[in-house]
Amino acid sequence: MQESSSVGDLAGKLRRELDRYSPGGKLPSSRALVERFRVSPVTVSRALAQLAAEGLVVTRPGAGAFRAEPRATGAPACDTSWQEVALSADGAADLVPRSVDASGVLVSLAAPPPGVIEFNGGYLHPSLQPERAMAAALSRAGRRPGAWGRPPMEGLPELREWFARSIGGPGGTVTAAEVLITAGGQSALTTALRALAPPGAPVLVESPTYPGMLAIARAAGLRPVPVPVDADGVKPALLADAFRASGARVFVCQPLFQNPTGAVLAAQRRGEVLSIAREAGAFVVEDDFVRRLVHEDAGPLPRPLAAEDPDGVVVHVCSLTKATSPSFRVSALAAHGPVLERLRAIQVVDTFFVPRPLQEAALELVGSPAWPRHLRTISAELKARRDTMTAALSRDLPELTLPHIPSGGYHLWLRLPDGTDEQTLTAAALRAGVAITPGRPYFSAEPPAPHTRLSFAAVAGPGEISEGVHRLRTACGEVL
Repeated sequence: MQESSSVGDLAGKLRRELDRYSPGGKLPSSRALVERFRVSPVTVSRALAQLAAEGLVVTRPGAGAFRAEPRATGAPACDTSWQEVALSADGAADLVPRSVDASGVLVSLAAPPPGVIEFNGGYLHPSLQPERAMAAALSRAGRRPGAWGRPPMEGLPELREWFARSIGGPGGTVTAAEVLITAGGQSALTTALRALAPPGAPVLVESPTYPGMLAIARAAGLRPVPVPVDADGVKPALLADAFRASGARVFVCQPLFQNPTGAVLAAQRRGEVLSIAREAGAFVVEDDFVRRLVHEDAGPLPRPLAAEDPDGVVVHVCSLTKATSPSFRVSALAAHGPVLERLRAIQVVDTFFVPRPLQEAALELVGSPAWPRHLRTISAELKARRDTMTAALSRDLPELTLPHIPSGGYHLWLRLPDGTDEQTLTAAALRAGVAITPGRPYFSAEPPAPHTRLSFAAVAGPGEISEGVHRLRTACGEVL
């Protein structure tokens, strides 16, 4: 059993037993709880800390844990209805309402109920995360001289240099001076869009695309304009049309293993995309989010667009988070020209800097022998999981169309039969014990057809994938 699960179980048991004690009454000692429940002292300590955070117990160093006094009741009812006016009245003149809709992001962040198979997760399962390597890196980082001091605003020079090499390649087309360290890819995308487009402006986006980016754009008062994607990535002719029609000065794309389709921008289109943007006087925000989640059978990967950009068209975003852990939030923004100073200024205003211990830990991790071993392991594991899921879908759900099998990333994009209600299917799947992601949030305008996205990275292994598809078969039998 995982430690976090043991802590939750013990906290639940102690919570149920609190009625045995009067307010102020002393609970059994930590040693007694260890012996009674056969858990570690750390588990007991964390469970008591959880109850203390809930206001149910009070811990006193050297004395023990005591049941807390009952909370005061009868607090006056609150009236927050005035906030509806306050939050919207000053935006009446906005061209685009600056409402914040996080539903498309929360689908992949919220933990499913116990017993539900997680086909909607956006991160590696704990068994795939390099937990020991990260723990060792953090431990070594914490002992570095100056590790707890203030880092340079742009990030540690050595970490910026590492990201510059990984983006620009051996030729050195990207320098450390052109890299900013940021707190995760979502933060980097937010900084980029705020820097490049004023509120009310159009921004071109792939269709379909990552819901989190659409949420960022709308929260900033931007107007997403869709540009369709096929098996070879964004369509250049339509991209040029969209620039002309909208007057946009920003295009956000994922050229490698696009989310959700898994498409890779074709070689002949890469130069076209950069030329079209350059002619429009526009920036390309390149979200290179899963380069380190390549599958074993992928072959050589194309370089980032930023490595082939002499004119400063590309603002590049990349991150270590997807290949490590959702809490390892270290990423980079790369750009050259005057835009770099604007990116830097916005990041400093928003977040000051990424905590130095985390940057030091990132340096320790990527410089250790464990890092390439980890990347090889997940490369093989993701391919095996992809193959397991595609085989199970072909066998059990042939009515769901899989137009493209990606060689990188962690999910499959499936077209549902015409007329399928995505929300009804999603609810039926959850009742059957599997969490899936509806396709609607991936479109900035009306979708051309119903879809669903299935992740194979957040589950425990191939056996759970097969069982999840079997459960989805039950849901489809009910809805389709």
